[in-house]
Amino acid sequence: MIGIDTGNTAWVLLCATLVFFMTPGLALFYGGMARSKNVLGTIMQSFFLIGIISVEFILIGYTMIFGNDIGGMIGGLDKLGLVGTAQEVLDATNIPEMAFVAFQCMFAVLTPAIISGSVTGRMRFAPFVVFSVLWAILIYNPMAHWVWGGGFLAELGALDFAGGLVIHVLSGVSGLTLCILLGRRRGYGRMPMLPHHLPMTILGASILWFGWFGFNAGSALGVGDLAANAMLTTQIAAAIGIVGWVIAERLHRGKPTVLGAASGAIAGLVAITPAAGFVTPLASIPIGLIGAISCYVAVAILKNKFGYDDSLDAFGIHGVGGTWGAIATGLWATTMVNPDGADGLFYGGGLLTPQCISLVVAIVFAVVGTFIIFKVISTVMDMRVTISAESLGIDISEHGEGAYNQSEFKSSGRFITSDQNSLV
Repeated sequence: MIGIDTGNTAWVLLCATLVFFMTPGLALFYGGMARSKNVLGTIMQSFFLIGIISVEFILIGYTMIFGNDIGGMIGGLDKLGLVGTAQEVLDATNIPEMAFVAFQCMFAVLTPAIISGSVTGRMRFAPFVVFSVLWAILIYNPMAHWVWGGGFLAELGALDFAGGLVIHVLSGVSGLTLCILLGRRRGYGRMPMLPHHLPMTILGASILWFGWFGFNAGSALGVGDLAANAMLTTQIAAAIGIVGWVIAERLHRGKPTVLGAASGAIAGLVAITPAAGFVTPLASIPIGLIGAISCYVAVAILKNKFGYDDSLDAFGIHGVGGTWGAIATGLWATTMVNPDGADGLFYGGGLLTPQCISLVVAIVFAVVGTFIIFKVISTVMDMRVTISAESLGIDISEHGEGAYNQSEFKSSGRFITSDQNSLV
């Protein structure tokens, strides 16, 4: 058996814990932007997926992605239930395969949780869970195999260092499709639906930023120049993302906002994700800046123009930012940073073509797959809460609890709350 590199192993295990922390961070990020009557339901959608998607990934997800390739389309069942992985060591970085399993598991957990941001306040919990599990099996796992597991997009030459295509484009486009199928929230466009707790959102954004270093730098699967480059490009893109979003907001709306600063950081992080291990630190400046401005346009202008109710802008940030990041990789990638990569357009290479092809594949697959899964589930389950439940809030209607109850007492077998925010 190949000797284990303890330094690389420690790094990957540390990064796995950082990526794990991103899902609770996403829950807080989304929870703060939700209305107070929906905050617990919003958090639960992310938090519960940590449990059920982890189980799905261990049982079948890992082998579907990284099992022996079958026709470039899916991994075989040779690693079903992690069979044969306990004693294996990855050749490239000499880490135990089990460490790689743990790292990839956290990616699989986070991805469907991103979708929840598009349907906050109107999707029932049980069908959301069923949708997420089926989506992970039928959409995420095949796409991850196509790009990371030796599938046909990898053979085509498409690059995705840490998940711009597999995670952000796939979840963002699926979120947009799902929110359109569900329909808009009651009162959307006619009454304000403001974030109820911006400090919570800032805390969530900060946790996401912190975890993103593990997300991107950990994808080097070892300690060295590549991990250092990925960490630095991640920081720069997030930083310039804040600047770009706030400037665009100031010019468009007249005032910079804290929510805008947090959104800009996330937009920059999303944009750099597919490129972090392929581009120079200087290239991360235009990638993060253009990414943030593009996401701002999608959130502040296009959403209003087309009228779709992407509640917490999962598509506006992850879908749009991930799309730009995949294109940017095709422009700025260079083998001077990563010899295992390819040269983009600005370095005389032809990477842009496979990047654009992979984008089209991801978008079409996300739209068609989400539509089919939604329609199948909707034949046996009500996907959307009732009008009365939506007015009451999903915290009470779906989970029987409230986040900010000041006092409660029983009357005629029902809980009555004096929470003034329940009207928000």
